[in-house]
Amino acid sequence: MVGSLASLTERFGEINREFNCCDTTFRVHATGIRADAAVTAARDTAESLEAQLNAFDGASAVSQLNRDGAIANEHVARIVRRGLEYDDRTAGVFDIHQGRVEQELKTFLRGDNETPPTEFDTGSVHVSGPQVSTDVELDLNGLAKGYIVDQASEALAGLGRRGFVSGGGDMSPPTGPVAIESPYGDDTPLKILDTDWFVATSGGYRRSRNDTDHIYDATTESLGSRHESVTVLARRDCMEADALATTLAALSLDEARELAAEWDGLEALIIHGGVFHTTGGFDSHVMDT
Repeated sequence: MVGSLASLTERFGEINREFNCCDTTFRVHATGIRADAAVTAARDTAESLEAQLNAFDGASAVSQLNRDGAIANEHVARIVRRGLEYDDRTAGVFDIHQGRVEQELKTFLRGDNETPPTEFDTGSVHVSGPQVSTDVELDLNGLAKGYIVDQASEALAGLGRRGFVSGGGDMSPPTGPVAIESPYGDDTPLKILDTDWFVATSGGYRRSRNDTDHIYDATTESLGSRHESVTVLARRDCMEADALATTLAALSLDEARELAAEWDGLEALIIHGGVFHTTGGFDSHVMDT
């Protein structure tokens, strides 16, 4: 009998697991058939991808690309392709050509350098199959965490099983209500979401120093988020939600609202000057109270 119960627990269960990944806390949740094994597979996927995509790890594929100018890596190639798509669709506001700027900016935010970057870069990048070549250092951080959430979520999926992956404000479609964190330091959530879309939140309140944060706009050569918080819901995947949250955070309020309204499969909540600005369909993803 004990053996049968152990077998049932292994096959059917509810598992929550937290671990460090991408300089933040990841949470994986699964219920159903072989939930424990699925959560382990999702974690293994996330950690493997972090090792390949972490630009601050000298042994990663992204670091090799930035150092040598070329790499053969299918994950890097997928992210670069998407980055070039968003560069084109946002007229350069989402710009993956700023790897040096991103490195110097993070060094400043960590307190290891006294001045933030003041100059931005231009360059070219080419992708063919898994091959990527570039003549400028690339910043893939605006996509990498969303991509890792997407891939870990795929590893979690299976017949007779439900679950989600969440990492530092990026989330695959949640299996229940999810709160949008307040940027003002209190415990009251901004909204409670009930959605089957992917979620990402961006803003300067999490990482900032001397009124400078991790957001930048290369088209205006400016640093810092323009809003207290931006939450994006994307139908496509978490990588899109991640990229668009970063983009909207860098734009002025009018520009951000215009881009969000025009982007198919996207809803957004922008907190600016204490005022909530939402796209037309955002409230359909909010739980009724």
